[in-house]
Amino acid sequence: MMRAPNSIVALVLGWWLAFGASLSAHELRPSYLQITELEGETYDVLWKVPARGDSMRLSLDPYFDERVKPVGDPVDAFVDNAHIRRWKIECPGGIAGTEVTIGGLERTFTDALVRVAYADGTEFVTRLQPDDITATITAAPGTGAVAWTYFVLGVEHILLGIDHLLFVLALLLIIDSRRKLVGTITAFTLAHSITLALASLGYVSLPGPPVEAVIALSIVLVAMEILRKRRGDHPATARWPWVVAFGFGLLHGFGFAGALGEIGLPQKAVPLALLTFNVGVEAGQLIFVAAVLLLAAVLKRLPVQLPEWLKAVPPYAIGSLAMFWVIERSWDYTFGMLIS
Repeated sequence: MMRAPNSIVALVLGWWLAFGASLSAHELRPSYLQITELEGETYDVLWKVPARGDSMRLSLDPYFDERVKPVGDPVDAFVDNAHIRRWKIECPGGIAGTEVTIGGLERTFTDALVRVAYADGTEFVTRLQPDDITATITAAPGTGAVAWTYFVLGVEHILLGIDHLLFVLALLLIIDSRRKLVGTITAFTLAHSITLALASLGYVSLPGPPVEAVIALSIVLVAMEILRKRRGDHPATARWPWVVAFGFGLLHGFGFAGALGEIGLPQKAVPLALLTFNVGVEAGQLIFVAAVLLLAAVLKRLPVQLPEWLKAVPPYAIGSLAMFWVIERSWDYTFGMLIS
């Protein structure tokens, strides 16, 4: 038999939500700088940074070295919770060898993806972090650099995606055998891989906010199933967790695709970037599952008697937080529309 004890899950959940709350004032979505080579040593620049509403954006800006000269005035716009700025630059001798710095990145928890599309079809891709805010643009990197960049982005996305991991945590709470756990994780991975690929390649498209709201609703439903099992019922999620994981995994794949859409895919390495991002998501998910089970195994050996009432915390905490997300994410499509 295999189960993460309710008391252990309560402790994990409490720490995790506290950690998530400490990050709530900071933006975790990556920023995106795209530089496209035109002609005559001229480049089109697109800078996309997370925003809240139509007036507030994360205080991040890209800076080039003295070789780069702006051409004309920039054009700014707020689109889909992001601030977008476009302008042109000139770089005598070509942009290779130029340094780019993301000012303000050191004060955040987010990353910045830098992509340079050369006229010959090759691309340079790199990822900047708060402790490494400057990069030197070079010729197109090898496939290894692209693969590693998107793999790390996938790992970071799932480990910072509290809603996706909360769904996995709820499943861990209701699963009582290793066989079911393996089958459930496999089904969830297969399902989100399908919709991630289809949505990222443009074959299927769904609006982001409703998808995110239904993802939160999937967490509420699993939390309710946990409570039903506590009462002695035999809910479908407990009997066939892999079926539930597959069905809701299709929805979670659209959520992953939305995040990947904000980052963008290198046009000459779409399959590689898509594959390694998905592998990164799976790796992050397995790291989380292993961490929860390892912590449960360690704490079970400690001579600590936790109060009985603590067992009731996880399903109610999971369901309450997820229900808040359902309302928040569907507000503009429901009550917000009526009020406005």
